[in-house]
Amino acid sequence: MELKAEQLKQFDGSDSSKPIYVALKGRIFDVTAGKSFYGPGGAYCMFAGKDASRALAKMSKNEEDISPSLDGLSEKEMGVLNDWETKFQAKYPVVGRVV
Repeated sequence: MELKAEQLKQFDGSDSSKPIYVALKGRIFDVTAGKSFYGPGGAYCMFAGKDASRALAKMSKNEEDISPSLDGLSEKEMGVLNDWETKFQAKYPVVGRVV
C-alpha cells in the first residue's frame, strides 16, 4: 500500500473503525496493537497518522520535529532512529510506504 502524507493523516486513531499508522523512514507501521500509546490521549498520540522519523531521532514530542526530514541529524540521532526502527519492526507489521 502506498499513501501520501495527507492520506496517512486519516489513520491517527480519531476514527476507531480505522487502524492507527505511524511512519518511520517512509515505511508505514500498523501500531494499532499499541493503541494505549499511539491512540487518542496516549503518550505518543502526536505521532499517529504521521511520519515521526525526525521526532523519534531527536527523542522529541514537539510538533515542529514531527517530520520525515532527516536533514541535519547527527550520527547519534540517526543511531537513535535506527534503534526505534528495530523496535517497530519487532512489534508492528509494515503495511506500506509514504510516497
